[in-house]
Amino acid sequence: MLEVEVDLKSSTPLTIGQLARRAGVATSALRFYEAEGLLAGSRSTGGHRQYPRHALRRVAFIRAAQAVGLTLPQIKAALATLPDGRTPTKADWTRLSAAWAPLLDARIAALQKLRSQLTSCIGCGCLSLKACALYNPQDSVSRQGAGARLLRIETTP
Repeated sequence: MLEVEVDLKSSTPLTIGQLARRAGVATSALRFYEAEGLLAGSRSTGGHRQYPRHALRRVAFIRAAQAVGLTLPQIKAALATLPDGRTPTKADWTRLSAAWAPLLDARIAALQKLRSQLTSCIGCGCLSLKACALYNPQDSVSRQGAGARLLRIETTP
């Protein structure tokens, strides 16, 4: 396939395929971001999706925020703070990432707690669903009914 360099200063919109290739995401991800209100595109006269060139930076912002561990609603809220839905700048990222620091600190603390519990669980070797402090602290899962339950990491501050 012939790779075409995309000029970000051009006013010609990107097709969904061009944006997907440049951003390193699937076209289905772009459609999903659009459906969730994270990305705005338009339709060509032929009905094809197209995006302004600055959408590349917006997708990069979304992917970076996801890599940090933010949920799509949190990313959407962050993007909503930008005037006129514009593309985030370096200053925007600095401001928003500073606001996310407490959330990340809470997640790190939860993971460290999980790691220490996991070490003690491996040390005891029991893995008893009735007595294991990691899988079923104080047998609290029994109140949720019979059957398997998921191990959840509490990350909400």
